[in-house]
Amino acid sequence: METKLSGRLAIVEQDDWLKPVEGAMTERYAHFCRRLSGIERTAGSLVDYANGYLYFGFQYDPVRRGWWFREWLPGAIDVYLFGDFNGWQRTELPLRRGAGGVWSIFLPDESFAGRLVHGSRVKILVHGRNGWLERIPAYIRRVVQDEQSKDFSGQLWAPAKPFDWNGDRFDISSLGSLYIYECHVGMSQEKEGVGTYAEFAGTVLPRIKEDGYNVVQLMAVAEHPYYGSFGYHVSNFFAPSSRFGTPEDLKALIKRAHELGLAVVMDLVQAHYVKNINEGLNELDGTDHHYSLPGPAGEQPYWDSKLFDYGKPEVEHFLLSNVKYWLDEFHFDGYRFDGVTSMIYTHHGYTEFDSRDKYFTDVNGDALAYLTLANKLVHDFRPGAVTIAEDVSGMPGMCAPVPDGGVGFDYRLGMAVPDFWIKLLKEVPDEEWNIWEMWHMMVDRLGTVKTVAYCESHDQALVGDKTLAFRLMDKQMYTDMNRSAENLVIDRGMALHKLIRLFTISLAGDAYLNFMGNEFGHPEWIDFPREGNGWSYAHARRQWSLSTNGFLRYSFLGEFDKAMIGLMRRYGVLTSGFAYNHLMDEMNKTIVYSHRGDLLFVFNWHPQRSIPGYEVPVPAPGRYRIVLSSDAKRFGGYGRIDESVDAFSFPRTHADGSVGHYIKVYNLSRAALVLKKQED
Repeated sequence: METKLSGRLAIVEQDDWLKPVEGAMTERYAHFCRRLSGIERTAGSLVDYANGYLYFGFQYDPVRRGWWFREWLPGAIDVYLFGDFNGWQRTELPLRRGAGGVWSIFLPDESFAGRLVHGSRVKILVHGRNGWLERIPAYIRRVVQDEQSKDFSGQLWAPAKPFDWNGDRFDISSLGSLYIYECHVGMSQEKEGVGTYAEFAGTVLPRIKEDGYNVVQLMAVAEHPYYGSFGYHVSNFFAPSSRFGTPEDLKALIKRAHELGLAVVMDLVQAHYVKNINEGLNELDGTDHHYSLPGPAGEQPYWDSKLFDYGKPEVEHFLLSNVKYWLDEFHFDGYRFDGVTSMIYTHHGYTEFDSRDKYFTDVNGDALAYLTLANKLVHDFRPGAVTIAEDVSGMPGMCAPVPDGGVGFDYRLGMAVPDFWIKLLKEVPDEEWNIWEMWHMMVDRLGTVKTVAYCESHDQALVGDKTLAFRLMDKQMYTDMNRSAENLVIDRGMALHKLIRLFTISLAGDAYLNFMGNEFGHPEWIDFPREGNGWSYAHARRQWSLSTNGFLRYSFLGEFDKAMIGLMRRYGVLTSGFAYNHLMDEMNKTIVYSHRGDLLFVFNWHPQRSIPGYEVPVPAPGRYRIVLSSDAKRFGGYGRIDESVDAFSFPRTHADGSVGHYIKVYNLSRAALVLKKQED
């Protein structure tokens, strides 16, 4: 890779705001370059370096005819391999310590044929400073839990017939704009229980396709011992969660998604790992500084978890191998990197980023260098793959190309937008909403930084928070969502639910994200089974029937979302750049803007004021036809707009002598119109 340390970085040349901190930016890039150079000297390339999953753990040797098992445990005193294949004899098979603290053992077929087979349960016994402990190998590819004892153990996963990827040539870069459907496989079914990969592939993927989304973002993929952690306390980084099915089931899900034209992005958790001794990496070699820094520096106090030591070469190798593994073995199309802010700051983001200096204070340089390496690896190995940063800080250069001095992400999540909607709905009455503040929040981003827009995700749906639908309609959703009921709270809630989503998707980013079920206003919260709720699955599922039974209003919201996504895709709105603002009418709470020069958006946020014959400026003279009305009856509105009537523009001379063009519309309260200029 060509490095640029002799001159000014392109990222600094292009942004005067960064020139006062040019030294910090240059050192950040130099740090990455030093790490990369070391890797290339020893391995030849970053892609070849990230092959830990092909060396550690169980690897079959066809020449010697048997299994190698290797584990990096520099602090261990003794290590043994055991499992059902040797009658759980804990100290029968000692490993030999090698260079760099790598322990290994060879298990020849002549001794273990018929015993060490696909599905064999395995563990390691590690004698370290913390005693003699039974542990699960770090690179294990499958972990299962015993139903009676609830104990976890690893499995040798080596199916006789490799998964058939024949014909799978999907490339996410062919999709254009990304419309992301965020999902959790376990809670994706209507039953009160845990959904499976196979059920998801059969029932949810077709729904996602039909609704117009083109990217499936899978959460909670890597194994985690506590279901209620939402997959964020990972224990086994190379093992897809067995509670949803086998690795082959996950591969089949991804292949089926590709057949439907859907990309699959993994929610990758490398910001921290579970503290558990029995299941995870914590103190695996007997020390507190194996995968972490020693002492408090290795703790994530806000999440009750452990932090990775991104500066340790073996940890870097482990994590980069993990990045390549999911792309290689499972054909994922990219990643949403979770907890980036926690990774790159020693305060983990718990501060206000209200000055330039804050972005360059308390920075974890090793983590930033690691993320830059990870992004380079992803794009070197799979050029079309996509990476998304969950970063609330807005760290400069997060989405800039690596050669320019950036970290290399393709997108960042627009995390301020959902926070804004929640604050507005909680604290400000409708009639006091400031349309200038609303506009500014949607468009306050750098044009050079691709942003994933969303008004709510799984974060807002968890216990302790509320979805937009529940925040808008609350307990009335239990009694008055049937189509025959008349309820002003429901009317308001449905109207604003549609407006907020259309406003966000058409203004706030270059891609769009929705959490499954939120598109039709799925009621209540997400609450995984726990002692406090009697281990119930009642709130850890998706009640799809609410949107399909024909008697409830949820279907109206779902139909609007489908039409909205279809409109955005049909006219390429997400690729058209920032909208052009034509009108801000504070008195009538009306905002008018356009995309592409021919697509006009009219939003009336006023709770009561509807205005017939309202004059709207248009980007060009001509005939305008309504292509979407949030008040249409098929979307649960009152159908007060005749969508068959076109609006013809007329000129008006302004005070400065310029001539503008206008149309007249029925400007309905709490409603939005989208009009398209017709080619006559």
